[in-house]
Amino acid sequence: MLPKEEADRLVPGATVAKSSRDGEFTVDFGCNWVNRRISFGEYWRSREIDVKIAQYRGEGAKTGRSQAQNAYEVEYRGGKYAATAKPSLDPGEKEYISPIKDIPGVGEGAFAQYTWRRDKLLWYSFGTANARVGDFTIKVKFQADQQKKDAQILSSETRQSITEANALREVSGLVAYFAKGVAAWQAKNPNVLAKADEPAVTSSPSPKPSASPTVLAAFPAFCTAVGAKATELVPSPTTRARGLEEGGDSQTECRWLNLDLPGDDADTKKIRSVLITVHRFSDRTGQADETGAKSYYATQRGGDKNMAGASMGGITWGELVDRKDLGDQAYQQFVQTRHSDVAASSGSVLMRKGAVVVRVDYSGHQRPKDAATNSPKVRLMSEKEAMGGVLPMARAFMEEMTRRPVGS
Repeated sequence: MLPKEEADRLVPGATVAKSSRDGEFTVDFGCNWVNRRISFGEYWRSREIDVKIAQYRGEGAKTGRSQAQNAYEVEYRGGKYAATAKPSLDPGEKEYISPIKDIPGVGEGAFAQYTWRRDKLLWYSFGTANARVGDFTIKVKFQADQQKKDAQILSSETRQSITEANALREVSGLVAYFAKGVAAWQAKNPNVLAKADEPAVTSSPSPKPSASPTVLAAFPAFCTAVGAKATELVPSPTTRARGLEEGGDSQTECRWLNLDLPGDDADTKKIRSVLITVHRFSDRTGQADETGAKSYYATQRGGDKNMAGASMGGITWGELVDRKDLGDQAYQQFVQTRHSDVAASSGSVLMRKGAVVVRVDYSGHQRPKDAATNSPKVRLMSEKEAMGGVLPMARAFMEEMTRRPVGS
């Protein structure tokens, strides 16, 4: 009943759940579209459409049509009461329920209403619409909000929820689609009770296949240009360059690695690595896509900021520090990792200039010569050394990017 393009507009990439049930008084059908993590620039968006359709059975002298009308009138009276009632709220709680808005030309009666609520933890709003078509009732709910990607997890910080005008407009349009669909079904199946013979079904968007990077035959010019600075941090390195195309994100990775550097004494050795990953964003026409770059940067920064000061799965994230001296946007962070494969610490810088986002990592550790790379005896590179190495590396790359833009 809902056109795919309309569902995709309101809830892109939705997980869709369908259900039906044969009850004592009604045959019930439900459909839900939900996506609570939609990347949109510097925001994460949450969207949900929930639809409930009920066909009423006749009971004695009461027809299914009259039962449906009674149910619709109960919803209508309840909506009118909610708009004027003054509920008991705890300190800090706020609630607003709009007056009912009648929707002309939809079914044999339809109305919409808006609810807005705030408390210490929750911050949400939504629109609902009810309609009756013959012996069917329809109820539609549309909820939408967004929050900045760097907002604290489980907080209402920077959260924005759908406005009254937008919510009423969207649910009014949605309920019209479903009322039209129900009316068409009734015209083809007069005086027929629908069957609830389908089991509950949930379908999620098919995951996109992961692209695999390919080794490049030649080291990119923009990496060669900073090679001298990289070899100051990683003497006698083994180098590697790889490329990957993923939608509008053209990625290039350059690495300088030495697994066997002399340690601070004769019985130890070091690992040092410099890794530069360049993301160049373009739109469908091949033009530079600064909006896409900003969105990617915001996503990365939001995730790293939320983990700052936390430890999980053998990884400890340090403080995230924004910088004003590296392109249009930049931040730095120190990360320590100890897991099954390797133990190392890294100084990382993420920076954006126009439609290009670059991550620079300087990583390493020191350990006894006879110890494994994940041994408890591994001594992680200090924050002072990691950040003292990655920042000059990032500056050198940004200077090269400014002099000769990536992709030029």
